[in-house]
Amino acid sequence: MFDTLKEDIQVVFDRDPAARSALETLTCCPGLHAILLHRLNHWLWTRKLTLLARLCAHLTRFVTGVEIHPGATIGRRFFIDHGMGIVIGETSEIGDDVSIYHGVTLGGTTWNKGKRHPTLKNNVVIGAGAKVLGPITVSDGAHIGCNAVVVKDVPPGATVVGVPGHVIVKKEKDDKTAQREAMARKIGFEAYGERKDMPDPIQNALDSMLDHMHQVNEQMEALQKRVEEISSRKEDR
Repeated sequence: MFDTLKEDIQVVFDRDPAARSALETLTCCPGLHAILLHRLNHWLWTRKLTLLARLCAHLTRFVTGVEIHPGATIGRRFFIDHGMGIVIGETSEIGDDVSIYHGVTLGGTTWNKGKRHPTLKNNVVIGAGAKVLGPITVSDGAHIGCNAVVVKDVPPGATVVGVPGHVIVKKEKDDKTAQREAMARKIGFEAYGERKDMPDPIQNALDSMLDHMHQVNEQMEALQKRVEEISSRKEDR
């Protein structure tokens, strides 16, 4: 129990640069309060003290702005940043080292009893305002972008963005990507640090321009080489 408490406090220092001291974290971090109180509420729930567990969860929601059903299962080193507006449903299952931000909903899509809320595996990150709905699985290391609406399983290490959410799998650099980066460096252009796998229409347009510039550059180099060969022949004569 005390080891879990230490981990819950330490994870705030690991993932929140605003944390300054253990006392400040214990007294002024609603996300931590919500997690600690939920662990107590879940303990009551598993011992069939359901009414008391629900009452305590209701008070936790009033105090922290975070609504976690006492039936939800939460792993170790769970981190909630800011916290306000978070809703975690009864049959939600959360693994270890998961981080979620304000406005996130782990909700259901049916009124049927049984498993109806998401399962988050280890090392998942869910951005502010995202909605993860239904008995789906978000696999290890996946990232859910801000305000995304996710209703399908997410594979390991993937990123989900948009409404409805669609998966973007990280890809290794191909020849085309390396070529674009080389051309960008040559003309002194840096694409403001955006991710290359994001479906950005502006980035797509920039990629097309860089591809065209690469072709023009190759043609110019070939033309220059041809002109030098002709000039060299004339000098020999």
